[in-house]
Amino acid sequence: MFEKAFKLKEHGTDVKTELMAGLTTFMTMAYILAVNPQILGVTGMPAGGVLIATALSSAIACICMAFMANLPFALAPGMGLNVYFAYTVVLQMGYSWQTALLAVLVEGLIFIVLSLTNVREAIFDAIPLSLKHAVSAGIGLFIAFIGMQNANLVRGGATLVEFARFKDAINTAGVCAILCLVGVIIMAILSHKKIKGAILIGIVGAWILGMLAQAAGLYVPDFEAGFFSLYPSFAIGTHFQEFGDILGQALNFDAIDLKSIGDFIAILFAFLFVDIFDTLGTLIGVATKADMLDEEGRLPGIKGALMADAIGTTAGALLGTSTVTTYVESSAGVAEGGRTGLTALSTGVLFLIAIILSPIFISIPAFATGAALIYVGFLMLTSLLKVDFDNLTEAIPAYIAVIAMPFFYSIAEGISFGIIFYVIINLLSGKENRKKVSPLMAILAILFVLRYIFL
Repeated sequence: MFEKAFKLKEHGTDVKTELMAGLTTFMTMAYILAVNPQILGVTGMPAGGVLIATALSSAIACICMAFMANLPFALAPGMGLNVYFAYTVVLQMGYSWQTALLAVLVEGLIFIVLSLTNVREAIFDAIPLSLKHAVSAGIGLFIAFIGMQNANLVRGGATLVEFARFKDAINTAGVCAILCLVGVIIMAILSHKKIKGAILIGIVGAWILGMLAQAAGLYVPDFEAGFFSLYPSFAIGTHFQEFGDILGQALNFDAIDLKSIGDFIAILFAFLFVDIFDTLGTLIGVATKADMLDEEGRLPGIKGALMADAIGTTAGALLGTSTVTTYVESSAGVAEGGRTGLTALSTGVLFLIAIILSPIFISIPAFATGAALIYVGFLMLTSLLKVDFDNLTEAIPAYIAVIAMPFFYSIAEGISFGIIFYVIINLLSGKENRKKVSPLMAILAILFVLRYIFL
């Protein structure tokens, strides 16, 4: 059955590998089940209902990815977009959360139209291969940075980012940082020995060590500081009643307060821009590392992948959560050998199971998944070796894209700067170089420059 649906042999994989990859992907992104309700909860949305909406929308999007694209990419409500939803649109601009959900719904419907008209696919194909390799490497640094933050290895300081000294908080942050590094070491050694499931084993191993540290009193849970108990608790239960309070509220026009159509359009375009280029960046980066691109740098099945993303966003808005997007954590599953939609399907099924077993999954500590992100970041960084550094018209834009992603904390901004530099450098470097700049690349560069000037 799986062979016929996902063409496993054709992609050089098997059921066991795909299921392991799906589980690995899920464990690296299960934190969204805990974080998304916390973030959207500040708007007045019931956190328990948001948890169910998060799981359901993620499951729907992953299952769509599996059957519409046969690609191993997982989706869930995106970090950054949920923060913009809660803190900017609702708390700062004063809109109701129902209005914010309407904006997400309209965004999803626009994406469905764009996916049918090949606009997003054309943007993907227009990006030069050197920038695609750079995007993969940049995402590697980006997710490694996220992993270090989650594990308390880095923090803000006089230099903006600095090393968090272990001795300053040995009972909490210091233990997390050390266990994260132990997890990376476990993954590296097992991968060197070519043991399947190295990343998953590393996550579970770090988690078990964390539970032992909590039992010994070295890890002290502190909810306000963000250090939660590492032991699953089923005392919380499920929240289907709260889910009913947010289900369909994007269409509750009595609660929607459009104070200014201009503001609403600005909100809509902010959601659109970040989601378009975060999703494209993730697809480019993960697919490049997994050698899924053809000789012309195109991704077979991208139309289905973009449609799955659009359907996920639309369904998510109706269910009661912020924009759904393709997750960079998908690279963890790809690193474990995931190559088909069976990986995405297994991740989606796990999100459904998480509705009932959420206490287990939200107990996966950030330092354990952080270790996976740091290790996978290394694997993705190696894509930079495929950039021709002797050709500066290719290398400099690639370099800018790579450093922009972690330093600006945005995949979308990294792509923007990479495209701007690529177009300007090549247009001003002679007749032969100008031929490399396609009309669509030039249009994108102009739009990005105008965005930075006026928005």
